[in-house]
Amino acid sequence: MCVFPHSSVAFRAWKQKTLGSRFVAKHDEDNLIGSLTNVVERVQLKTHTVPMQTSSIYRNMNSIVQRTIIVLSIGVVIFCIKKKEGRRRESRRRFSLIDKIPTQVTYLRGLVEVSDDDCRDQLRMDRSTFHKLCHLLQFTGGLSSSRNITVAEKVAMFLSVLAHHTKNRCVKFHFRRSGQTVSKHFHAVLDCVLGLHNTFLVTPQPIPDDSTDHRWGKFKGCLGALDGTHVEVHVPTGDKGRYRNRKGQISVNVLGVVDTNMKFVYVLTGWEGSAADSRVLRDAINRTSGLKVPRGNYYLCDNGYPNCEGFLTPYKGIRYHLSEWTSRSPQNPREFF
Repeated sequence: MCVFPHSSVAFRAWKQKTLGSRFVAKHDEDNLIGSLTNVVERVQLKTHTVPMQTSSIYRNMNSIVQRTIIVLSIGVVIFCIKKKEGRRRESRRRFSLIDKIPTQVTYLRGLVEVSDDDCRDQLRMDRSTFHKLCHLLQFTGGLSSSRNITVAEKVAMFLSVLAHHTKNRCVKFHFRRSGQTVSKHFHAVLDCVLGLHNTFLVTPQPIPDDSTDHRWGKFKGCLGALDGTHVEVHVPTGDKGRYRNRKGQISVNVLGVVDTNMKFVYVLTGWEGSAADSRVLRDAINRTSGLKVPRGNYYLCDNGYPNCEGFLTPYKGIRYHLSEWTSRSPQNPREFF
């Protein structure tokens, strides 16, 4: 039988005797929860042994003690959970602020501030060109720094992907960023670059009759030059035959047109590496928004393209590659041309 004392002093003494030893002896969180559970079960067991003749005041007091213990048990459990979550949150914060940021800054400085050779190898441009591109994208294209990442880091991630076909997982490891952050800022920079097409693509001006340029002065009415280049790509196994060029590489044939100042006028990409240069040029001319050549003007091109209106090629059977002129100079007007 469980008998509860009447006075408040005696009740506190009883509570200390009955419950205190279990709370004081256990300091570990898991043992504390187990001790509370045992106490609740003990009180419940004693409740069932109280005789029917016990007065209602004792039964009410017993019910109050049970509810108090249950509430305390729930509070201790919630406290333990919150404490563990706080430790995990503090650990993540400590790693982010102490470890990640210095590594991010060090890697970015190594790319764009230490050496032109390293910057050229990794981003395919020197440091001066990189900072000019960042300035152009920021003040003309509208690209801006966010709270945790600068314009320079956004552009560096963008160029890393383009220069070496680097995967998202590799970029996020090198820059210590999440994959979602890399993808988000890559597309942000890409949108800004596409928005600058009027800046990057110029309208060509023909060579005037009174030109004194030693390179272009003989080509009156010329708009510039064009040629094709092969860029290696990764394609499904079933499509490799169509994309294999004459050198055995898997690539796309890219047509580039520039003016006399070597600024791009038109670019067409997407054709398989096995496609002939003349076929790519024909597609560029036939497109609605393709390459346009005003009447009376022309572009210089090599013998891989047709010699027709708007396009001027070298004489047939005459050497024209620069590597063929390293040991001798032109011997006749056709070779000079």
